[in-house]
Amino acid sequence: MSKKDNIVSMSGAPIFRYTDGEKEWEAATGEECIEEISDHIERHIGKVSSVFHELLSDTVHIDIHHVKPTEARPFHTLVTSGMSDLAMNVPTDVNSTRYMELMVTLPEHWKIDDESFKDEIWYWPIRQLKFLARFPHKFETWLGWGHTIPNGNPAEPFADNTKLSGSIILPSVYVPEEFTSLRINESKVIEFFSLVPLYDEEMELKLSKGSDLLLDKFDQHRINDLIRVDRKNVAKKRYGLF
Repeated sequence: MSKKDNIVSMSGAPIFRYTDGEKEWEAATGEECIEEISDHIERHIGKVSSVFHELLSDTVHIDIHHVKPTEARPFHTLVTSGMSDLAMNVPTDVNSTRYMELMVTLPEHWKIDDESFKDEIWYWPIRQLKFLARFPHKFETWLGWGHTIPNGNPAEPFADNTKLSGSIILPSVYVPEEFTSLRINESKVIEFFSLVPLYDEEMELKLSKGSDLLLDKFDQHRINDLIRVDRKNVAKKRYGLF
């Protein structure tokens, strides 16, 4: 993150431009809380069927835990571990977690295997989890509720079969309240947030009008963190109006 940037959007939210300040590559040795996180997932979501391990890791070692669909939970759940090994650089005047892990919720038909991941239409949620879990540590910054991150500058669609091109950090509606935080010790509490993909127009709406209006539109159209690559764009103008 450029330390000189202190631009704010029309809604008053800060805009950070991550054009410089990236830390050099630094090998990560392993994860501190992988067992606690895995146990936490199995206690509140379901059995971890597999873990996608990194072979080489920069700064923090990020693994992805996969919970398969069941009759009670007919969707895939993917949860990171390793992001919380390091504290995020949260400003002293901001009340936000310093330790975070990320997750995505995918429809039952989504292909979750190494062969399918050779095609970006199936792999991009994994790529985003890894990228954003490492992001605050590489740029010495932080992620928190309502933060939006475009896919590149300018933002590009995640894959050929979708126009979704960014993400917002929000709580998941598909996990119990007890899952959203995990106390490791007296000084470390990990909070779990979901990546919700956005269209360009939705990111622009959030920056210009704030999160509340975007989330109101999500509620109106029953949009949540279950990823659908062709879902309705709630901010696309029609006949001059939203």
